Amino acid sequence: MAEDQIILKHVTKRFTTKTLGTVTAVNDFNLNIHEGECFSFLGPSGCGKTTTLRMIAGFEDLSEGEIHLCGQPVSIKEKNLYVPPEKRGLGMVFQAFAVWPHMNIFDNVAFPLQIKKVPHDEIRKRVKEALHHTSLDNMEDVYPSDLSGGQQQRIALARAIVTNPKVMLLDEPLSNLDPKLRESMRFEIKALQRKFGFTVIFVTHDQSEAMAISDRMMVCDMGNIMQIDTPSNLYNKPVNRFVHNFLGQSTFLHVVLNHGQVYARGDMQNPLPLAIPEHAEREMVVATRPNAIDLNRDHGFKTHIYSRVFLTDTTEYLVPMGDQLLKIQTPHRIAFGKGEECYVDFTHVMWYPEEDESAEAERAKRQLV
Repeated sequence: MAEDQIILKHVTKRFTTKTLGTVTAVNDFNLNIHEGECFSFLGPSGCGKTTTLRMIAGFEDLSEGEIHLCGQPVSIKEKNLYVPPEKRGLGMVFQAFAVWPHMNIFDNVAFPLQIKKVPHDEIRKRVKEALHHTSLDNMEDVYPSDLSGGQQQRIALARAIVTNPKVMLLDEPLSNLDPKLRESMRFEIKALQRKFGFTVIFVTHDQSEAMAISDRMMVCDMGNIMQIDTPSNLYNKPVNRFVHNFLGQSTFLHVVLNHGQVYARGDMQNPLPLAIPEHAEREMVVATRPNAIDLNRDHGFKTHIYSRVFLTDTTEYLVPMGDQLLKIQTPHRIAFGKGEECYVDFTHVMWYPEEDESAEAERAKRQLV
């Protein structure tokens, strides 16, 4: 079994701001990332993912806790131990490409080796290899201003791998690229990881990007870890409503339980075809994926088509259920017209308690920090 290469123990980070007072950006994070793993931090703006990455890199000090890299402590707040970023041996690629326009590609990539006073012949050899692995062969003399965004991001990748790091930190490295280029760069990053065997921490708010590249993912919300698991488990077994909503498309229905039956909120006459789970409260939220609902003409909850929208690979319907509109997506072959009678049956649902409405206000506030 692979060793734990990055360990966070009770890592906490608090910021004090003039307008919002003290905000806990990262609250008691405990995390073990294995050697050779591609591990993503995922969550909305203000959830604590970039702050955590910056503490691992050494750009932010901890308020509490400790961080260990490759078997060595690099930050322990209680002992005032702090190893500066340049001595942590990490490769880093950030959202802004951070290439120097006055330097050609060779000098951009060679810079970290020149700082370390690596012999010139060794620098030439390693830069050439790094450029080859990032599809920038024979472009040593070209300047960044002559390149596309994707090529500039490749320079940043080449500069990160030229030092042979054991750990690579990637902070939203693809967010400034167009969708097609982002997709191809995902595969290139994954191929580089397999070739060099480094551990990757990938920070993103893009769920599809994280799911495509990750072995495991951590979903954060408001400075707290919500769930750590494989992409498939996070998608299929989300621990709470936030994770369900954040990963993939979701549709939620507020329901009321009464006398052993489940009713859509706003309609206490017509029960839903749902079995009540153990430990259910009177008011719950039923969560499912829009494409996991059976829209048909003869069984389930009777309703009608409120609206329909033709999408590229599915048709999306809204159907009234109580005082809500339920979103359903079907293959194009399942066709209903607006206003037509229909039935809804649920094939797989998850049950969550009603969420505190103050949560959204707190998320909005954190985006300002």
